[in-house]
Amino acid sequence: MQRISLAAARVSKGWTQAEMAKKMGVSRQTIFDWESGKRTMKPSYIYMFCGLTGFDEHELILPKKSI
Repeated sequence: MQRISLAAARVSKGWTQAEMAKKMGVSRQTIFDWESGKRTMKPSYIYMFCGLTGFDEHELILPKKSI
């Protein structure tokens, strides 16, 4: 199974961070923080992200939260 980053999954749909944020009801900064590993996604947001992008949670590369 091939894995894909959050950013690549988002871009595969042609969405900017701002567009994804609007669809998920979060700020653009939150999307940036998830993609860069500054924040960890809660499971409910992972499932929402998967539903929007069509990727399975096992296909996504979730960055580790950096200190």
